[in-house]
This record gives sequence, C-alpha cells and structure tokens, in this order.
Amino acid sequence: MVPTVSVEPAGSSCWDEPLSIAVRGLAPQQPVTLCSALRGEKGALFRAHARYRADNHGELDLARAPALGGSFSGIEPMGLLWAMESDRPFWRLIKRDVQTPFVVELEVLDGHEPDGGRLLARAVHERHFMAPGVRRVPVREGRVRASLFLPPGTGPFPGIIDLFGVGGGLLEYRASLLAGKGFAVMALAYFKYDDLPKVVDILHLEYFEEAVTYLLSHPQVKGPGIGLLGISKGAEVSLSMASFLKGITAAVIINGSMVNVLSTLYYKEESLPALGIHLERARVTKDGFKDIIDIMNVPLEDPDQKSIIPVERSDATFLFLVGQDDRNWKSEFYAREASKRLQAHGKEKPQIICYPKTGHNIEPPYFPWSKAAPHSYFDKPILLGGEPRAHAMAQVDAWQQLQTFFHKHLSGDKRPRSAKL
Repeated sequence: MVPTVSVEPAGSSCWDEPLSIAVRGLAPQQPVTLCSALRGEKGALFRAHARYRADNHGELDLARAPALGGSFSGIEPMGLLWAMESDRPFWRLIKRDVQTPFVVELEVLDGHEPDGGRLLARAVHERHFMAPGVRRVPVREGRVRASLFLPPGTGPFPGIIDLFGVGGGLLEYRASLLAGKGFAVMALAYFKYDDLPKVVDILHLEYFEEAVTYLLSHPQVKGPGIGLLGISKGAEVSLSMASFLKGITAAVIINGSMVNVLSTLYYKEESLPALGIHLERARVTKDGFKDIIDIMNVPLEDPDQKSIIPVERSDATFLFLVGQDDRNWKSEFYAREASKRLQAHGKEKPQIICYPKTGHNIEPPYFPWSKAAPHSYFDKPILLGGEPRAHAMAQVDAWQQLQTFFHKHLSGDKRPRSAKL
C-alpha cells in the first residue's frame, strides 16, 4: 500500500483554521518524520519537523499520536505550523499581501532522520488570509491611509480599527482574518507608509479621529460606536484614542503601555510628552540580544505623571491581553494600573487575561513564535519573551477571546465560541 498524507480541510484553509493531518498506508509501528515548510514573502524558508511512529494499523493521526521529538513533542496537531523556524536569524513570519496565500508543503520521510529519510508521501496546502466573500477596499480618504475589509453580505457589521506597532507600514493580515468572523475591520497605517510621516516621534490624534469618523460613516458599519484592536505601540495608541476620542465602544489592548512612549502625542490643546527612556538600563544577554524590560520608568516612577494616558476619561469597555513574559515593557503592570484608574473613577472594570510563558508578539493562531527581533531604536535584536508552545496556546485563546469580546460589546452577541489548537 502506498503511503498518503491527508490534510483537512482539503486543498486550502484560512490561516487561523486548525488542520487535521493524517498519514495512512504505513507499515505497523513504522517510524517516520513529518516535515513542514513554507517560503516567506521575502524568501526566508520556515521549517519544522517531528518524529512519529505509526499505530498497529499503519496509520498516524496527529490529533492522537504524540510527537517523539524534533521541533516539538507530545500531541500537537498544529505543531508543524506554530513550531516553524526561519533559516534567517531573527526573521519573523509576516504576511503583507493578504490576497495571496502561504503555501505549506508537508512531507513524510521514512525513519527518524529529517534530512536523510526516503520520501514516502507529500502534500501541498494553501493557507489564505481572506475568507471567501471577504472584500478588501483601499482607503485614501482625506489624510487616512488604510484598507477596509468587509465580510460577505450587506451588513451593517460591527466596525473595528486595527493598529500595529513601531515597525510601521500597513499590515493587513489580522484585519483580513477578522473580517471573516463578521467584522468590518480597518487596517490603519499611521507612519512609514505612502505619504504618511516616516517616523513616529509625533502623533496627532486628529488623524485617528478622522479614521473613526470615516468608519462610523460607512454604510456597512454598525454604530453607534466602534472597537479598537492594538498591539504594542498600536495598543498604546488605542488607549489614547479611547481616552480622548468619541465613538469608541470597546478596545482590545494586546501587550500595551498606559504611558506615552517614544513620541509626543497631541490632541487639540492637549499634549502628552514621551516617557523618558534610560538606554543605559538595557542588558545584553549571553546570546547577544538586548533585554529592554527595565529601560522605561513605570508610571508611578514618573515624577510629573505627564506621560500617563488618562484612561479614566474613557467610557469604552476594555479587554487587556497580556503576555506575562513580555520583555518589551511591563504589560501586566500597565494593564492592572489602567484597571485601578478606571475603577477609581467609577468606570467599568476591564477584563485582564494573563498568559504565562507568553511574550510580546501575540499574533493570530499558528504564527510561529519569535525569540528576538530587530528594533529600529537598538543596535541589537531585542528579546520578545515567551516560550514556543505556551505562546502558541496563548495565541489561539487570545484570538478567540477578542472575537467573543467584540461580538458581545459591538453587536450584542454573547454566544460562546470555541477554539482548537
């Protein structure tokens, strides 16, 4: 019998969908190695492998069979994706063209040597970032530079603005995936894109206010308010938007700071200066990475308190998603400090979910973990924190939590939704 490898859903799926991977036609108890690979948009090769043993019927189902070693071990149905590592140091898997898929190649090799075993079976699977019927609408309205992703149908749909961090540009992969869940999501650029500023040293909230106005006025967006989804610097900007602007109903803050960092923020007659950074506090690890966790004063150590975002002004409902091993800044402290300030002013207590052994870049499910990454402000890659498996589990749960949160607070849908890894 010729061995075959099957992947369900067959042929293609969305990136955040779990897969069922199985091998049939092996000899009873046959040792094999499963290998996965995909080529990133800039040519980097991401790979993972794991050693398995077929059952007494010559079959292997990754939902039931434990990996015996390799890139991961134990029962990990999606390990061949989340455990991928790049052949380039500190290279992060990012999808910029969401209208094309990543192509994942799976191979089954005889024996437990990933580089020397005879090829027994092979499969190719496409992982898409736009569900069938999702529409991408480029936005160039006034000063706003963005892409709006609309679900199938006429709506109206709950609206969300999606913001990333100090890498800049226009990243759409999270917005495009989330549109497949029934949301109208605007991926918003705010620097290093098109005719926007090249650096982020000054931020004017009027720009973001213009984006809120555009989204709320769209005929396929449901009011009376919208949601914000931000990570890192984008989370910090989201806190500022929720604090100063009208029309914000709910906000998901992923590893954000409640102080203004790296840039001076202006809104009408008010301004928040950038919090002081102490570069001399950065430590270089034995691996040559920079650990920057201690370079910023936490809010209570800021003598003037001028950099603290006035979250107590906000009437939005918040969900804080926190990696407890975030090495960029003290995300858990900031989330709890924001919660104290909101409650002290009679505002709704935010939900805070902390993920152990989880680092800074909490992405949609199955994106590989990165130990460190280059940063424009530092001469060495900075530590991001976390451990691969725990981080992967956190990404699956966080993705489900934010969807449930937005459905509840933007559309009144309180139905629980489940996630699988």
